[in-house]
Amino acid sequence: MVCPATKLAGKDMISTQEWTKEGLDTVLAIADRLKEMWACGHMPQILDRKTLFMMFYNSSLRTRNSFEVGMTQLGGHAQFLDSSASYTPIDALESAPGRERVKDTAQVLDRYGEGLAIRVFGKPVNMVYGAGNQMIRNFAKYCSIPVLDMDCDMYHPHQALCDLMTLREKFGPHNLKGKKFVMSWATAPSPWKPLAVAHSNIELMTRYDMDVTVAYPKEFPLDERILKNAKENAEECGRTFEIVHDMDEAFEGADVVYPKGWTSINHLPTLKDPTKKPDEEKIMSLLKKYEVEKSWTCNADRMKKTNNAYYMHCLPADVKDGWEVTPEVIDGPRSIVIDEAENRLHVQKGVLAAVLGGRV
Repeated sequence: MVCPATKLAGKDMISTQEWTKEGLDTVLAIADRLKEMWACGHMPQILDRKTLFMMFYNSSLRTRNSFEVGMTQLGGHAQFLDSSASYTPIDALESAPGRERVKDTAQVLDRYGEGLAIRVFGKPVNMVYGAGNQMIRNFAKYCSIPVLDMDCDMYHPHQALCDLMTLREKFGPHNLKGKKFVMSWATAPSPWKPLAVAHSNIELMTRYDMDVTVAYPKEFPLDERILKNAKENAEECGRTFEIVHDMDEAFEGADVVYPKGWTSINHLPTLKDPTKKPDEEKIMSLLKKYEVEKSWTCNADRMKKTNNAYYMHCLPADVKDGWEVTPEVIDGPRSIVIDEAENRLHVQKGVLAAVLGGRV
C-alpha cells in the first residue's frame, strides 16, 4: 500500500521517523519509477519553474550535486546559498553570532521558492549536539513550503532512504525480511563526524523488517531517544534490534555492514547545556587508541565473519588500515558505495517530486 502522492505535497523531510510507512513507500516507488525513466532517456518535467533553495553551512559533494542535478532533471532550479556569503541567523543558537532572524529569512524565502533544504552541523552551531536539527525545525516553523534536512547533527534522512533503495535493488524489494543489517562505529581521524547517518539508518531499517544490530565502543554511544525509536520499530515489525560493543560480534552472520565513524556525544555540549566546551583532546585520544588497536576497522578478516555481506558507506570514507575501512574492502566486489551514491540522486528526486510536485 502506498500513500497518494498528493497527500505528501508540502510535507517536510527532517527525519523518516516522522513519516508514515505508506508515505515512505510512495517516495521509494516514485524514485524507482523516475530511475527507470531516466535510464530510458525520458524525464517528466514535474517541477517546471519551481525553485529549491539550498542553504549550506557545511561543505558538500554528493548532497549538493545530487539535489542540483535532481531539480534540473525534473525541470526545476536549485539555488545554492552559502551561509557565510549570505547571512547567519541570529537566533539559531543564543551563543552563536548572527545578522538576521530565522523567522524573517524563512518567510522571505517562502515567498520566493517552493522548497528549502538545509545542511548544518558542527562548528556553525558551536558543536552543540542537536542545535543543527533545532535550526532546521525553526525554519520549518516559519515556512509554508517544505523544508528538507540535507544532513544535520541528528539526522540524514535522504542518505538513509538511498541506502534502503539500494538494498531493495540488491536483495529485491520484498526480500529484506530477516536480513541482518549492522550499523557499526569505525575509527576515523576526525573527532567531529556527525551521528546522523547512524541514527537515520537504524530508525529506517528497523521499519523495513530487517534485524538490526548497532555496534559501538561504550565511549561513542548513540542518542538514547534514537535507540528507543529503533527498538520500538523492530518490536512493531516482529524483528530484532540489539546493541553490542564488539565489532567482531556484530559482523557475525551479517548480510549488510555499514561501518562509519561518529563523534562522542559524551564530550559535546548539548541543547540542555550549550555552554559546555567540546572536549576534542579526549575524543582524539580515544580515536588514536582504537586506530592503534585496529579493533574498529572494517577489513577482509572481519568481512569473512559475515554472510558474504554487502559493504556500505555514505562517503567519503576514511580508507586506511586502522581507520574506517581498508582498500581491499571498499574496492572489493561486495562494496556497493557507488550504487548508494547514485541512488542519492534518484531517491531525492522521489522526495522532491512528492513534496514539491504533489503528483507524478
